[in-house]
Amino acid sequence: MEKYSLKTENEIEDILNDIQLYKNLFSINIEHFFDGWAISLEEKNMYPRKIIIFKSYKNNSYSIKSFEIQINNIGKESFHELYTKQGITSKPLLVRELKEIIYGKDLINFVSDKYYNKVLK
Repeated sequence: MEKYSLKTENEIEDILNDIQLYKNLFSINIEHFFDGWAISLEEKNMYPRKIIIFKSYKNNSYSIKSFEIQINNIGKESFHELYTKQGITSKPLLVRELKEIIYGKDLINFVSDKYYNKVLK
């Protein structure tokens, strides 16, 4: 697949169609890079997250990451990774994973790993 190819653009458009129901909750942006493309979703609320879907032109799988956006006293943003999953092999699996993250899978896993597991040890 190549940057801006019809196949790439159709694949991105297909994913965007599947996630349009979340457009009121997230700002959605598309970026093309030298080695792949990304769809980023930035939450429109007081405690925002950013979710990034990435697909390399060289392989046929997706990766997805979510980040907590933190803003310091002077307004500079920093990102703290909450969750990552690589090697997602199909669009239906990608959309399912994305929906689970939107509904809090990333936050639950992060809190569980950071706090709950420490209490049990």
